[in-house]
Amino acid sequence: MLLATDLTCKNHNPGQGHPEQPARYAAVYTALEKAGLLEKAVRIGPKPLTTEDLRLVHDPYYLELAEREIRGGYDHLSTGDTNICLDSWDAAKSAAGCAIAATEAVVKGEDRTAFCLVRPPGHHAGARVGMGFCVLNNVAIAARHARERLGIARVLIVDWDVHHGNGTQDIFYQDGSVFFFSTHQSPWYPGTGSARETGEGPGKGTTLNCPLPAGSGRAEVFECFEKKLVPAMGTFKPELVFISAGFDSREGDPLGQFRLKDGDFADLTRLLRSMAERTAAGRVISVLEGGYHLDGLGKAAATHVAELL
Repeated sequence: MLLATDLTCKNHNPGQGHPEQPARYAAVYTALEKAGLLEKAVRIGPKPLTTEDLRLVHDPYYLELAEREIRGGYDHLSTGDTNICLDSWDAAKSAAGCAIAATEAVVKGEDRTAFCLVRPPGHHAGARVGMGFCVLNNVAIAARHARERLGIARVLIVDWDVHHGNGTQDIFYQDGSVFFFSTHQSPWYPGTGSARETGEGPGKGTTLNCPLPAGSGRAEVFECFEKKLVPAMGTFKPELVFISAGFDSREGDPLGQFRLKDGDFADLTRLLRSMAERTAAGRVISVLEGGYHLDGLGKAAATHVAELL
């Protein structure tokens, strides 16, 4: 397994008391170290990104706005609820660069799985908006890179964060080559992710949302995976699998009300690896999203990474 990470990601500081704090990075890193997983992974750094890389997903207007506001010392993006500091642009580019580096390495056959320990998260960032703690959509940039530059015909993105990945969905809503699947709490932030949202135009049928009520746990989430995602992938046949790995769906998270346990994340990972073996040569790339109970985040991420290994 590849571990794509960069200390620059620690420098994004939304401010004292903010749940998306730099300590999240340390919590995951320390948990991987204590579990003996760091020594088993091959570590890689981010690919330096160009403006063209970011424009694979994001509108030039938004990119200019976000960088200008961050470099200008704003405390939050004007497009939404994302607190920022002077280092946030570099951290966001590093996070996206790690996702692209992991994708290139996996597609080239250097390894079959990768975990991107990055922040800020990305799945709420749309083409023209940063919101929900997100600046750049890491997994979307990597997925589009795989499609347009690495010869991958069909991509699956699985988002098990407790919050709906509205940015990722919007980016690929009319793109039939990228299948977006999400389990998430509903009603909950950001208020999107209805089962009626299934894609438009060429993308019709390649968005599959499973909104679930507060208190949902293993039974409800696995039913969505086993009875909805698995049959859909029998038809779609992805050549590359991404995971938007949000661990705020774990029990005890302060920003979610799901009840998944550490072992459930291992089993979900095992299910997706098995799926990837059938059509994607076993290629799975996981990118960290949410997770705000530091101890729980570390434990869940370590269990997930152990299964990727």
